[in-house]
Amino acid sequence: MTRKALVTGATGFLGQALARRLHADGWEVVAFGRNEAVGARLAAAGLRFHRGDLADEGAVLAAARGATHVFHSGALSAPWGRTADFIAANVTGTRHVLAACERVGAVRLVHVSTPSLYFDGRHRLGIREDEPLPPRGINTYAETKRQAEALVDAAAARGAPVVTLRPRALFGPGDTTLLPRLVRANARGFLPLIDGGLALTDVTYVENVVEALLAAAEAGPAVVGRHYNITNGEPMPLVALLERLFGRLGMPLNGRPVPYAVAWALAAGMEAVAHATGGHEPILTRYTVGVLARSQTLDLTAARRDLGYAPRVSVAEGLERFAAWWEAEGGGAPRG
Repeated sequence: MTRKALVTGATGFLGQALARRLHADGWEVVAFGRNEAVGARLAAAGLRFHRGDLADEGAVLAAARGATHVFHSGALSAPWGRTADFIAANVTGTRHVLAACERVGAVRLVHVSTPSLYFDGRHRLGIREDEPLPPRGINTYAETKRQAEALVDAAAARGAPVVTLRPRALFGPGDTTLLPRLVRANARGFLPLIDGGLALTDVTYVENVVEALLAAAEAGPAVVGRHYNITNGEPMPLVALLERLFGRLGMPLNGRPVPYAVAWALAAGMEAVAHATGGHEPILTRYTVGVLARSQTLDLTAARRDLGYAPRVSVAEGLERFAAWWEAEGGGAPRG
């Protein structure tokens, strides 16, 4: 049987890496996304690009026709933005993907969620998937992804063949958010090392997430309805990660120790100004402060047991690959 995959969010960082890998492995791939420049590059590589918005139910269904597997990596992922935009992309979009999967009879839907659901402002180590979630998401992104997961879980309870992954802090060549933001902030002035940058952080090389997605697509029925944490399994203090990154790039780490209370108050003030003026995302948000200051590591027992997950690319090797790409791109300027 020819395997045909629909990849939502295929013009994003993870979706693009997944779509290219599926194509290389012999799948027929429909890449669904909004970025026409990236879509054109995917089409040139032999994939079918379908330009569309997750909020458009008809567009999602048209892209899904004939799909045996659906990988739902499309989302609005940002610490700041309009609530209506997050709802349209993350909640309404997921509802449309679920409906399309049912209509076309897809044999597996792999839903990409987020461990931002776990964040409650505390240090938390070795978080398991079955631990209770906070009453509400820490920001609009986390809250709408939580609502999306609820839709997926309800579909699973009705018999839909869905599996949910929660990959944390993706990085690698093609990254336009996590590491590039740190590099640019460091170049503009300084990086705040809140409470010394000693919080433990779990990051994940993008190709390791792709491997987990493929494993979830191929795994037996026992994984249906389950959630799986995905990281590199190498938690380290934030400052150590930054030292490795900037050491490889040959750049000084312009880190400045900042007490947590000071950073939190500063972020709250910036958010208040942004709300009052209808302005763009503040340089610092309370969510960002929390992520930088609070340890959060994930337990990988379930993914290792059920999916055979074993990260193939270490953090050190991943940073080397990112740095080589960043330098080759002349500073990593995105190409569309």
